[in-house]
Parts: sequence; C-alpha cells; structure tokens
Amino acid sequence: MHGFKVEEIKAEDTYPVRHSELRKGRPLEECKFVGDEIKTTIHIGGFYQNQLIAVATFLKQDHTDYDFQNAYQLRGMAVVQEYHKKGFGKILLTFAETQLLRKSIRCIWMNARISAIAFYKKLGYNTVGDVFEIPKIGAHYVMFKKLN
Repeated sequence: MHGFKVEEIKAEDTYPVRHSELRKGRPLEECKFVGDEIKTTIHIGGFYQNQLIAVATFLKQDHTDYDFQNAYQLRGMAVVQEYHKKGFGKILLTFAETQLLRKSIRCIWMNARISAIAFYKKLGYNTVGDVFEIPKIGAHYVMFKKLN
C-alpha cells in the first residue's frame, strides 16, 4: 500500500489508537495493558502518510489451556475507523508474523472480539473453545495461528 509504513513503536505510542478504537469513552489509563513494558513485548505501528493509524501488541506468552507453546499473544490490535477495510490491518499482521517467525516463534494466539473473527479467519487464524465474555468489552473467542 503506497504511503504505508510498518515499524516497531513504544508502548505509549499505541495508546491513542487503542483508546479511539478499543476503549472509546473510557479512561485513557485503560489503554495501558499488563505486560506492555516487558522487554520481550513487541509493539507494531502502521503509519499512513506519516500518521499512526494502526497498532498491535505481541506479548511472549504461552496458552496452557490450548497447549500453545513458544507463542506470543496478540493484544490491542486496532486500525483507526476511517481506514478500516483498506488492507492496513492485514499488512500490519503479516509484518508481525514475519518478525515473530524470525525469532523462531511458532504460534500467535489472541482473545478476538466477535466482530473481528472474519478478519482473522481470512488471514489463516482459527477459533478454539467456546465464546466467552470479557467484562466491559464484550464477547470473544480464542483464536490462533501456527507459524511455519
């Protein structure tokens, strides 16, 4: 996508996009996630015409319920509303998958909002288990993708 650049960013750089897309109308402090500041955590930003419009965070974390080992959890993936359905999320996630593969990571998993399931399925992610509720946020499924 012409004019779109993806790179690693700092945790606090993700907060404005997380706030506008994932925590709208809630305190900005809710945009700081446990694990954001851990050294192994990776924050990815997508810039369109030098403006940050997409973010995703990856925490080094296995999922014992589903035996996802050597894994990273995707959290806080968001694209600014006016840029939805233009391919920016796909570019951001593909970039991150490549980065994690280089680190010999074998699985990405997430708690995906119901509204995002179709997006992740198109990119090769699968649901596992039953739908569950995250308080104040809504219904989710665990999704995962094995990297190879």
